[in-house]
Amino acid sequence: MGKPTGFKEFTRRLGGDVEPLVRLKTFSEFHHHLDDQERRRQGARCMDCGIPFCQSGTGCPVYNLIPEWNDLVYQGRWRQALDRLHKTNNFPEFTGRVCPAPCEGACCLGVIEPPVTIKENECAIIDRGWEEGWVTPQPPKTRTGKRVAVIGSGPAGLAAADQLNKAGHAVTVYERADRIGGLLMYGIPNMKLDKSIVQRRVELLAAEGVKFVTNAHVGVNTDAKKLRETNDAILLATGATRPRDLNVPGRQLKGVHFAMEFLHANTKSFLDSQHKDGKFISAKDKHVIVIGGGDTGNDCLGTSMRHGCKSLVNLELLPKPPDQRAADNPWPQWPRILRTDYGHAEAAAKFGHDPRVFATATKEFIGDSAGHVKALRTVQVKWEKAPDGRMNMVDVPGSEREFPADLVLLALGFLGPEETLVKQLSMATDERSNYKAEYGKFATSLPGVFAAGDCRRGQSLVVWAINEGRAAAREVDRFLMGATVLP
Repeated sequence: MGKPTGFKEFTRRLGGDVEPLVRLKTFSEFHHHLDDQERRRQGARCMDCGIPFCQSGTGCPVYNLIPEWNDLVYQGRWRQALDRLHKTNNFPEFTGRVCPAPCEGACCLGVIEPPVTIKENECAIIDRGWEEGWVTPQPPKTRTGKRVAVIGSGPAGLAAADQLNKAGHAVTVYERADRIGGLLMYGIPNMKLDKSIVQRRVELLAAEGVKFVTNAHVGVNTDAKKLRETNDAILLATGATRPRDLNVPGRQLKGVHFAMEFLHANTKSFLDSQHKDGKFISAKDKHVIVIGGGDTGNDCLGTSMRHGCKSLVNLELLPKPPDQRAADNPWPQWPRILRTDYGHAEAAAKFGHDPRVFATATKEFIGDSAGHVKALRTVQVKWEKAPDGRMNMVDVPGSEREFPADLVLLALGFLGPEETLVKQLSMATDERSNYKAEYGKFATSLPGVFAAGDCRRGQSLVVWAINEGRAAAREVDRFLMGATVLP
């Protein structure tokens, strides 16, 4: 490393955010950026450690060359840093914004000090690349004559399409929504990932030769069997879009929605009309309860706050995590600690307290005379270890409670892909209802049909979707050509 003692000389610094009560006024991104000199100092904190766990199996799923581009940032060699970053990650502008940064959890410096600002360094490199005009279309010099259909335009589908196009294949991406991007476009709110950033990358892919077809719901208004007949290979990257439900009394009441219904409609209305068309589920002046933590639940909090909700509660089934790593959660594992994300901070700033209520289970939705939800009945739970070692949830007697609710959002995760394609193609699934395809090979039970991302592995991270899209593209290329040129 250019600065071997940098980790001893410089402390961790983040760019910081716009104040919560200020940023609530818009759906714009709200992160500040460090100046060039301070960003270079942050790059200098990378330790030149013997084993860079940040890019190992416990760190970055796409195996980013983190120490290399951290050193290049320190040296001010931004163009070279961008080249190293793009070698392993097709879309660092996405991961640099929405990834939870397992690389930082595995950072060697993190054993004794706050870890290197890997995520912000990554974002700074790619943003600099776009600003300087270094990110330009690079279409393949030759074409193979092979045709590939990619079904789904989320991070896995786009990464695979990018790689297969680089290999010279003619790639067409089919997306059932009216805009390309899948989860990136409609599953993540604009303040977390500005949609112009997604669109910019989509336009670059199109300029390089990738074709996009929107409003094409394969298995519904687009025949999957015909796509098999007219293409040399198909890659399924449909995501895990079947939401987990909460089957308790009163579930049928009006005002109870899945989180993605809420988030998708909000972003579409925002992009179509800045919410002027009214075609979204509004949280304005409502008592809102979000059931379920995680990124999706947090995004529901931030969106509800921007609508102007009257109150906000986030119910979580698990107990409150510790502030520091527990003894059974050693480095370099992902630290299972209490994290305060942007939605939690905004709710605390507005209402004076953290919106989360831990170790709480919903027992009933209570409705009014018009069939609309008006309250939730909950109970506190505790987790006890059974003789077989499994943890069981037990209700705490006398802990029943009611919360007022005009709008309830279920952010309980996802069970797997929808069954439309499985039925139309008579394709095998695994025990969790995902498309059955072995990791590393990605081939489904149908010849020439591959699967990658959440539809194969189950609900996961954007960075894992990119990993699978890239890896599946290699196998598709090998299937088509007998060998692969893809990294």
